[in-house]
Amino acid sequence: MITVKQLMVDQSTNTLDDSAFIYISLARFPFTAIFSALPLSLIHSPLMTMQSCFIRLFVVVVVLLGSVTMHVSDPVLPSPPLEALRLEGKLSFDDAHLAAKDFGNRYRLLPAAVVHPASVSDVASTVRHVFRLGPSSKLTVAARGHGHSLRGQAQADGGIVVRMESLGGGTRVSHRGGQPYADASGGELWINVLEECLKHGLAPKSWTDYLHLTVGGTLSNAGISGQAFRHGPQISNVNQLEIVTGKGEVMNCSEEQNADLFHAALGGLGQFGIITRAQIALEPAPEMVRWIRVLYSDFASFTEDQEMLISAKETFDYIEGFVIINRTGLLNNWRSSFDPQDPARASQFDSDGKILFCLEMTKNFNRHEAESMSQEVEHLLSKLRYIQSTLFQSEVSYLEFLDRVHVSEVKLRSKGLWEIPHPWLNLFVPRTRIKDFAEGVFGKILTDSNNGPILLYPLNRSKWDNRTSAVIPDEEIFYLVALLSSAPSHGSLERALKQNSEIVDFCNKAGIKMKQYLPYYTTREEWNGHYGDRWKTFGHRKRTYDPLAILAPGQRIFRKPLQQSSSSSSL
Repeated sequence: MITVKQLMVDQSTNTLDDSAFIYISLARFPFTAIFSALPLSLIHSPLMTMQSCFIRLFVVVVVLLGSVTMHVSDPVLPSPPLEALRLEGKLSFDDAHLAAKDFGNRYRLLPAAVVHPASVSDVASTVRHVFRLGPSSKLTVAARGHGHSLRGQAQADGGIVVRMESLGGGTRVSHRGGQPYADASGGELWINVLEECLKHGLAPKSWTDYLHLTVGGTLSNAGISGQAFRHGPQISNVNQLEIVTGKGEVMNCSEEQNADLFHAALGGLGQFGIITRAQIALEPAPEMVRWIRVLYSDFASFTEDQEMLISAKETFDYIEGFVIINRTGLLNNWRSSFDPQDPARASQFDSDGKILFCLEMTKNFNRHEAESMSQEVEHLLSKLRYIQSTLFQSEVSYLEFLDRVHVSEVKLRSKGLWEIPHPWLNLFVPRTRIKDFAEGVFGKILTDSNNGPILLYPLNRSKWDNRTSAVIPDEEIFYLVALLSSAPSHGSLERALKQNSEIVDFCNKAGIKMKQYLPYYTTREEWNGHYGDRWKTFGHRKRTYDPLAILAPGQRIFRKPLQQSSSSSSL
């Protein structure tokens, strides 16, 4: 049976608007299929009856996902109270479908409207407007950065999405107070922050692997990469924040001013406020990077060497690890970007059918320091137990290294392999259980790594501030295990989701007290378990800064408490 859930209608002309979208689902079939939004730009005749609409509709199947359900919301009619909102920027309805998707490509939660803020006051006015409507309104507000959420976390079903990239304000570099910092808009991409800072010979200390993310987005989670063992996550390198709370208040906060909100918002999953500006600590930027990769066949040597490196005073500047399962021609693929230390021996290395572990490291340097840097790298490598024939190295600019993932993005987009489902799973695993995790997962649950990289590298708990909202294991050293799968087909998506579920179940049954990074849970009990003894503080902060649970509904932590009102409309 085909059901038409709802049509968006231009109420002033009683016709279907150019931007009207229809969501159609097939029900009572042996499979579940959800069709994506279809533009009805060719339909301009008066809307007489539903029957006449059916005659004029030409339905094209766009998405067919078999037994894996695409989570789709009902379209929502624009509400008069929204149209009354006065902004310096723009309130739009015709691009709502664009705000109902993300990098994960598995959720389609249609908002009622999209705000393109021209200033912080626009963000505050939007939230304050919804707050004043009170608990009888269903409206919520989600801040959307570059859209790299995985499961609809930056979407607002029937609510308002704030496009933070419209905020403007850019990045300003300052040396006031002795230490340099960047004052950046919450909607600014990290790549833009980097490029502006490099003009001054400076750069932020801690990064994510992918720079085309917004400042507010990563600071609402943690922001980690191979520099985090030394500098901590990005949230450990912030001096000050400007935040719009769930009451629509604009507040400046830091260690000295409104400290509770400052710590709550960092890693707070957007639950306590929208980050509209951030002051980010900077350091001198190097000109160049020596980029190194080596392989291990023994997991114990691989992890012990990593732990030795992140604990040493003199070490590399970036350290990450990868798990490689049953990959063909691995070293040949490296040759496009790296030079082998021993080409003859490297060409004889066979990776087929093996579980291997790649250690990736960098050493920063300026051109006049090249010779001393090489000696230091040679000394550090002499302490490691990698397979000698697998040493590959390259020298690139600092910018080129930090923006390395964007090169892969361009290639994947050209092949139509970027905007596909990404069923990622990110875990923090305690050091004392990482061997148990590896034995139970690699080669058993995960039998290949062909659908995306598997990251595995250690972090130091002492570099994290336990006053923030980020959740990590209790041990001093813990590992990030990131399964970054892409699913170009229904079968690969179903397989990846099944594997993710099996890995989580394995951890629970084995008593491995892992924590999810970029967490996703659907029940209050699961969130309570995630935060543990910090849940009470988390809930108290929510009641303080967002008492109506207006913000970040896509995280599915708190539901807005609704009260029936005779005067309430479709809100």
